[in-house]
Amino acid sequence: MRVCFQLQVLPELMDQYIERHKQVWPEMLQAINEAGRRNYSLFLRADGLLIGYYETDDDRAAQEALDADPRTARWEAEMSAFFLSLDGRADQQAQRLSEVFNLEDQLANLPATSN
Repeated sequence: MRVCFQLQVLPELMDQYIERHKQVWPEMLQAINEAGRRNYSLFLRADGLLIGYYETDDDRAAQEALDADPRTARWEAEMSAFFLSLDGRADQQAQRLSEVFNLEDQLANLPATSN
């Protein structure tokens, strides 16, 4: 399962946000990995638009594992100040984006051709 989400970083805090993500706490990296998220990336536009992407076998189970993990709670409490208009943790408030195209999926569904 591929998951993409959107958040808005406060423009005046973007430099600090980038610095914090250059070396995420090792225990937070472990929590994400143990929850079953992989290939996790964040992309930040100059105006603060943040797009996140990850893959997981079971997103609900991954979210529940992170919600119950005290390592996540500490990280998200510190990160919440970076985002525009959030009431609570960023990982729980992010707007999910619908996937409308995936190259590998469409290539896999092409009919076999003979040469």
